[in-house]
Amino acid sequence: MMQGQQMSEEQLTQSVSPNITELAKPFEPTKIMVGSKEVSVNTEIEQKVWNALRECYDPEIPVNIVDLGLVYDMKVDDSIDGEANAFIKMTLTAPGCGMGPWIAADVKRKASLVHGIKNVLVDLVFEPSWNTSMMSEASKLMLNMV
Repeated sequence: MMQGQQMSEEQLTQSVSPNITELAKPFEPTKIMVGSKEVSVNTEIEQKVWNALRECYDPEIPVNIVDLGLVYDMKVDDSIDGEANAFIKMTLTAPGCGMGPWIAADVKRKASLVHGIKNVLVDLVFEPSWNTSMMSEASKLMLNMV
């Protein structure tokens, strides 16, 4: 295009977003791995919360808490548009972990950053006890446990 020429609206749309139909696709329920178990993800906001939780780490372990299998359950109540509540049930690698409050606060903070999430409740539990069989295969490989 020569200097001074303007793009048509169609050309502009295509240059900014050539796959605009991809963006408009509705969310399709899927399954993801949470540690060693497969979990159903039924809404886009659930997917976003899981992605946010994958950004949380135990500072002593270079693997995220989802792949470690520390998140036992995560539910989102999105019955009120724009004011969804996330309920996260998780554990620690050991009940006496001194970083527990820090990890739980990080989980709450990162889940709260998801657009549409209004409140986050993190329930720290120790039953069942966490063990290495709850880890994803990828996390075991990263930690040389295979």
